[in-house]
Amino acid sequence: MKRMIGALMLVLAGLLGTASAAHAVTPTEVVVEDTAGVLDQNTLLPAVEAIDFYQPTKVAVYTYNGSASANLNEEVLRFARAEHPEWLSADGQKWADGLFIFALDPVGRWVGTYMGEDRKIPLEQREDIQEATKELFRDAQWTDGTIAGIERGAELINRPWYRSGAFIGSLWAGGIAVVGFFGVRFGVRRQNLIRARREIERGDRSYSNVSMDLDATEVNANTIPPTSEYGSRVLEKYRGFMTGYTEASKLNDRVHAMSEKDLKSGKNVKTAAEYARMATELDALDDVIADTNTFLNLASGWERVWDRQLAPLREDLDGIDSLIEEGPESARSSATAASLRSFRDHIREELEDWAAGLADGRTTPDSALRLVQDSRGEFTELLKAHADTVIDAYAKTSSEKDKMREEMDEELRSGERRSSPTILDTVYPPYMFYSAYSFNAGYSSAQSSVDSSRSSGSTTGYGSSGGSFSGSGSSSRF
Repeated sequence: MKRMIGALMLVLAGLLGTASAAHAVTPTEVVVEDTAGVLDQNTLLPAVEAIDFYQPTKVAVYTYNGSASANLNEEVLRFARAEHPEWLSADGQKWADGLFIFALDPVGRWVGTYMGEDRKIPLEQREDIQEATKELFRDAQWTDGTIAGIERGAELINRPWYRSGAFIGSLWAGGIAVVGFFGVRFGVRRQNLIRARREIERGDRSYSNVSMDLDATEVNANTIPPTSEYGSRVLEKYRGFMTGYTEASKLNDRVHAMSEKDLKSGKNVKTAAEYARMATELDALDDVIADTNTFLNLASGWERVWDRQLAPLREDLDGIDSLIEEGPESARSSATAASLRSFRDHIREELEDWAAGLADGRTTPDSALRLVQDSRGEFTELLKAHADTVIDAYAKTSSEKDKMREEMDEELRSGERRSSPTILDTVYPPYMFYSAYSFNAGYSSAQSSVDSSRSSGSTTGYGSSGGSFSGSGSSSRF
């Protein structure tokens, strides 16, 4: 028995060695079409370019803002035909050989995977790739979720038979579970190393920015008027800034002292992620401190700062038509929809007067920020009312209404993740202001939950516009 197990282990070692050698082909090309504007390409590109596939593979990433009722498969095919015909086979009936497409609709809450005939895998494995992303996507971690999906795709596409779950299972049944254990452990530790390095790189970019601006941040903080309502709130944040920077510096030293072996440990991945989180938050805060100083003192460049403070409100105003149209048809002519449109038209007329008042001294910076705060607060209340309208229009039962309300409340309270926070977004908690984006995301999530309970499963067709197209691909909700 010992000789037999020993022989099997030698065979397995040879097979795994062959697999490791084959599993070392980075993408031949990475194409990112982020039309939804949700991906951090500085993080995404190097991470994807370092992923190993079994065979030379071109990776395409496509994002767009759709809806829960849309067909992501159909949209990906439409986009490929219009913008990237090279993604299609010569006869246009399948995806091109050597291609792996990863698609995301953050508003409609869809994720899709598509591949050429020489890269196609069974439906259950495509669902496996999609499942690897969903926990991250539900938390709006669009970049990390995309990377996780592509990493899982690389593990499954063109996987040799001796790396399959069935084969590994037979080895366990044959009495060499220890080999499987170490194989799994190797894979986990390898992914830990990749994730840790990615988090350290992300943290280093922000930590470097904060370190270079440290003196300027102190000067900016010292010249913020402490008597200002908003200035005093930002100064409260600054009081914890240096403490945070000291902690980030310690983490910087700690993660850079770790060996490659150390970085393969799960606990050290968490340390690297904490370093990245702390550094990025400090990087955002020092930008807000600078903006606060410039704006409250109406120093040179205050107009650009003011535009940044208005950006979330402008985005919300621009998104009102979309959030109304994405809802049930019966809700589009409702009283709550009319109130949203009326609010949009009124505030758009006010915006120019606010800027003029700042320029000629009729309005103080604090008063201007108060106008923005009040407007975003009013918009929040209007969204709450319209949420009740769309829930009543879409849900068929009281349990469905409860489910939708829970989903929407969770998304709206979580707040939109903004890459460039404003003064208001910094001094108030994220649930203080609802946004058009979070409303759309919340409604799509709520609709998806209800639809999933009515009917479940992946979508594999390409819709009425797909014609006879039969490329390998599917999508599912998250």
